[in-house]
Amino acid sequence: MFPDSNYERVYTGSLITIQFLQTILQDNGINSITRDDMKSGMMAGFGGGIPDHIQLFVEKEDVTKAMALINQHK
Repeated sequence: MFPDSNYERVYTGSLITIQFLQTILQDNGINSITRDDMKSGMMAGFGGGIPDHIQLFVEKEDVTKAMALINQHK
């Protein structure tokens, strides 16, 4: 995301996969946020981004635990 951000990208994929992984993370006490450049561009009135290329971010302190959970379930 940004160098001074407290979040780190842990996965990129389709909306369905991202929603599934967010549920797994939430069930394990890890909050996450997503970034969908395609949707953001469409809402702003211009194209941009790649369809089904949604990024999943967690706080840096949760990256190791989140990656273990993601690798178990993908």
